Amino acid sequence: MTPPLDPQAMLHDLQTLVELESPSVDLAAVRRVQDVVQGWMDALGAGNETLPGEVRRFRFGGAARSGARPLLILMHADTVWPRGTLRQTPFQIEGERAYGPGSYDMKGGVVMAVHALKLLGGGLPAGGVEVLLTADEEVGSYLSREAIEAAARRARCVLVVEPPVGGTHALKTGRKGVGMYSLNVRGVAAHAGNRPEEGASAILEAARLVQAAQALARPEAGTTVSVGRIAGGGAVNVIPAHAEFDADLRVATLAEAARLETGFMALRAADPRVSLTLTGGLNRPPFERTAGTAALFAQAQRHAGRLGFEVGEAFVGGGSDGNLTAPISPTLDGLGAPGDGAHAAHEHVRLDRWLEHTRLLAALIADPGVN
Repeated sequence: MTPPLDPQAMLHDLQTLVELESPSVDLAAVRRVQDVVQGWMDALGAGNETLPGEVRRFRFGGAARSGARPLLILMHADTVWPRGTLRQTPFQIEGERAYGPGSYDMKGGVVMAVHALKLLGGGLPAGGVEVLLTADEEVGSYLSREAIEAAARRARCVLVVEPPVGGTHALKTGRKGVGMYSLNVRGVAAHAGNRPEEGASAILEAARLVQAAQALARPEAGTTVSVGRIAGGGAVNVIPAHAEFDADLRVATLAEAARLETGFMALRAADPRVSLTLTGGLNRPPFERTAGTAALFAQAQRHAGRLGFEVGEAFVGGGSDGNLTAPISPTLDGLGAPGDGAHAAHEHVRLDRWLEHTRLLAALIADPGVN
């Protein structure tokens, strides 16, 4: 008989992962988290391997036996928090909340996936289950993207154990696409007081181009453009020959992504002596709500109702690895640990809701409602 969920064991596992700090920039630290999770997966009988891009893959059951495609679970071991954060915000329990850096995003979801699979025992869907544990989600999934998209092409559907919308039971059925453009501006230096007209100010051009870039936003269509960094110049008595800025962009549709690309490519300097170099683009495509995602969400609603609670749905601005799989395979996000405070000092998991969301995840793994 399969043992029930053990809340104390889950809490112990959460503390173990949180206290293994794993900033994306420290690959050795991220690997330590992956090693711990691999040990847990080994204990459940998973086959495992390390794929290019620092991706750990765990497999339960197998499509070879059934002819069916596997269900894919996505999770990541890295966090946004630098080493030493635990000294300021240690793991701690306050009432029904477990605080700690990376607890909500997304080590709580990793623990949930392990315990949901343990809860199911051998009750897996036809085709089995494939789990990917990546190392670079928080910095754009540049290394792991190929493995994620290849797994999505094999999968019947994808469950992402990022957390639900903060403070709610809402799952994520859509996300904005995310990207960044960097514009390098090269002007001509000259003495600021002696014939300054011989110079061409890169800062002046950059200031104008920042406004032009921001004007490409269409908030009514869900498209935002935010120049979040600008730099340039040198000595104050020199007409600046260099400036640069970075713009964050978010789009709800691929059509808007194409419009932004055209708009950024069309940026031109007013002074012909100034040259521009544009780099970047869309990193994560929009996660648009497809019929397959709608079917997964409807199944999640049915399972949650049988478990005695309700789940909602939301379209959110932040990206995840679900953005990479949604154009390929039916994808449902937000199936991780309920709580709040992603990337913030008050990050926490709601322990009073954690078990019911883990049971929901297990029910969806066993019966996702899509073929």
